[in-house]
Amino acid sequence: MSPNAPSAPPTAGTPLPVVALADHQSELVTDPKRQRQILIAMCGALIAVVASVSGLNVAQQDLALDLGASQNQLLWIINGYTMALAALLLPIGALGDRLGRKPILLTGLVLFIAANVLGGLSTTTGMLMGARILAGVAAAMIMPVTLSVITSSFPPEQRARAVGIWSGFAGAGGILGLFVASFLIDYFTWPWLFAMPIVIALFSVVMTLRAVGNSREVQAGRFDTVGSVLSALAIGAIVLGIHEGPERGWTDVLALGGLVIGFGALAAFVVWELRQDHPLLDIRVFSHRGLAAGSVTLLVVFAVMFGVFLVLPQFTQAVLGYSALKSAASLLPMVVVMMPLSAMAPLIAKRVGTRNTLATGMALFASGLVLLALMVSAEGGYWSVLPGLLVLSFGIGLCMSPSTTVITESLPVAKQGVASALNDTVRELGGAIGIALLGSFVSAGYRSSVADATTGLSPDLAHRVQEGIGAAFAAAPDLGADAPAVLEAAKLALVDGWQVAMWFGVRLAAAPVAFMVIRGPRPSDLEAEDALDADLPGDLHTDLADVLVDA
Repeated sequence: MSPNAPSAPPTAGTPLPVVALADHQSELVTDPKRQRQILIAMCGALIAVVASVSGLNVAQQDLALDLGASQNQLLWIINGYTMALAALLLPIGALGDRLGRKPILLTGLVLFIAANVLGGLSTTTGMLMGARILAGVAAAMIMPVTLSVITSSFPPEQRARAVGIWSGFAGAGGILGLFVASFLIDYFTWPWLFAMPIVIALFSVVMTLRAVGNSREVQAGRFDTVGSVLSALAIGAIVLGIHEGPERGWTDVLALGGLVIGFGALAAFVVWELRQDHPLLDIRVFSHRGLAAGSVTLLVVFAVMFGVFLVLPQFTQAVLGYSALKSAASLLPMVVVMMPLSAMAPLIAKRVGTRNTLATGMALFASGLVLLALMVSAEGGYWSVLPGLLVLSFGIGLCMSPSTTVITESLPVAKQGVASALNDTVRELGGAIGIALLGSFVSAGYRSSVADATTGLSPDLAHRVQEGIGAAFAAAPDLGADAPAVLEAAKLALVDGWQVAMWFGVRLAAAPVAFMVIRGPRPSDLEAEDALDADLPGDLHTDLADVLVDA
């Protein structure tokens, strides 16, 4: 058989075959100093991308006041970035395999810097949306490469630990970004939010030029242009439909049309890929239990997590009266739990099995959402949500790195760009869906609950209050004597919207739990478990410190 001939479809429960390439150009790095430098460069670039997803969450009130943005426009400013990122991750990851990972990464970092400069200079909602979409395109050039550089640079016995550290920063980067962004909001103005990703991206450029070698795969066949277009169209249209459905109604032309086009493009993508000798993504890989379980888990985890990151700052700022910085600090307990547990999770998975680890993590995840739905109240303040956040964080920490490991280890080294892009696509698609769905459910619940409080207002004022809690506070000067009562009703309405969103999250979380029971990975299915270092993670504090120490 030719080394580039397509392999037979894998059967469920069978490790995917490693296909030899005509030209595999990569370098395994064994020098500890350079390994640290590579981790620093890749985690830095990752933090810049992930922090940009959540950084504007704490600026919703400011954007509503300064740019006159409605709640739906705020969701698009936040989610336009995520949608572009999710739609382009898979094709750009494949391009990185072919053209070279380092050039793609550096190009993405430079474009990312330019897009954030444009965002900081924006004076209208349209200009800011455009800058965010451009930044999402650049982020799609960065994110898959960070993981594929790690998986192609680290020896197999060290790869799982490196991926675990990467996963820890992927999960906590959004919260850390919120914290820094909140400081900037409290002491400066919202355009300064774009300074943080610019600085981090510049640092990553320097570290990449210094430590990261180029790796690429010379593959037979042409680049799958048709598959790339269909995958981008499918993701973009589905997210559009999900975004607008709760807002406009599921029978609205834009919502229904987006879903019809999106799922139609998805079906066409599947048919096209199955007929290609050199597909963008071999759909048959999803017959591998580990890859399928990891993908489903990450999709749901990031959908709910990004939704919580969107809603929680609104609750703490608008309802509890927290400053942006104090609001972000309320998420730090999640960082304390997630980062070390994410680094420890590969060892836990090795000891008790990936299936058991993921099932336990998702059960804790769902339990945290139940607590968030049942306990939240304006009167209870932050203590009404803290138990749920902690339980949720335990679930996230247990799920993330084992899910990423089984996805990347299910594909051969030659396909690590695609594996990384698939992992990141699932994450960001989940994030985009979560922001769209949970954000829209919060908005719908808010409007339904606040409607009674606006019956005595003029149509214009009633409309402004119903657009979102940020718009309600912006309208306060025009409410006169009605302002205290209306704003109090708006706060309670946001809590109602929060509960609607969290209960929907519980239903989402039930899906991977059921999937894990029926189709979860068995020990014999997971090559990744055999590749784990027996001493992983060793001294956890040392592992995490290594990433933060500049060699």
